[in-house]
Amino acid sequence: MDARTGAADGRGPVAAGKGPGPDESVPGSATASFLAHRNLLFTVAYEMLGSAADAEDVLQETWLRWIEVDPAEVRDPRSYLVRMTTRQALNRLRVLSRRKESYVGPWLPEPLLTTPDVAEDVELAESVSMAMMLVMETLSPTERAVFVLREVFAVGFEEIAAAVDKSPAAVRQIAHRARRHVDARRPRAVVSPARARAAVESFRRALETGDLQGLMDVLAPEAVLVADGGGVKQAGPRPVVSADKVARLIVGGIARQGVTVTGTPTVVNGDPALILRLDGEFDGVLTFRVEGDRIADLYYVRNPEKLTRLGSGTALSRR
Repeated sequence: MDARTGAADGRGPVAAGKGPGPDESVPGSATASFLAHRNLLFTVAYEMLGSAADAEDVLQETWLRWIEVDPAEVRDPRSYLVRMTTRQALNRLRVLSRRKESYVGPWLPEPLLTTPDVAEDVELAESVSMAMMLVMETLSPTERAVFVLREVFAVGFEEIAAAVDKSPAAVRQIAHRARRHVDARRPRAVVSPARARAAVESFRRALETGDLQGLMDVLAPEAVLVADGGGVKQAGPRPVVSADKVARLIVGGIARQGVTVTGTPTVVNGDPALILRLDGEFDGVLTFRVEGDRIADLYYVRNPEKLTRLGSGTALSRR
């Protein structure tokens, strides 16, 4: 199964919601175990990588290794699969780290249209939010793996040690260091979904009407706008800071282009977001971090290579 297209290749059920391929040599128990934990494995890989496309590739690699494992050697399929996924994701993360060094402009995680249950799980929603994913970008690959497994999925130190090829004592130290690092940078208290939706709705109305004062009223004084075009679409080369500058950039940009902007409310990475269209043509996804009743951060993804997971909700899981 091709992890990106969902096409059958005869090797197994990698794509979400798909059944096994025609390769009858794969034991039914192996297929059932993989499918039972697929959403969990994807979530682990995505939180480590910030890329859904790369997470799917990791699952493909995990599947191909899983079907070669002797079932008699596996006591706990969930733990075994998480360990395999973590190892593959670590390998991929080191490659991605080098790739990001030559990325054009600011880099943002690949946005996911998430299912309603993600927002209901506060810890999961925070861990996949754009703000937290960017905080985790500041960790080393091993620190990120340890932090994700321990803090998000509550994996034991011995299991993590086996996954990252470190001693349990070393993993404890890494976990402590990573937690301290994240706590110093993590977003402030998360507001209720209702308050976040209200702030985003106020922003949407002001955006669509070109209301400069309306935008400034809903933006926090030190609001930050980060745009990711990946060198494919135009985007600012660096973050824009302050409500005044962000609001004037948005209103001025719309006026210069002479276009009509519309925003369709949705939920991306567990948070309220807008799918933006210019004169009816899809342009990108704008996600937000809300503090109190105001928007503190705006993340605008325009890079088309990162906008392929918006057709339907992506199921994420911590179990």
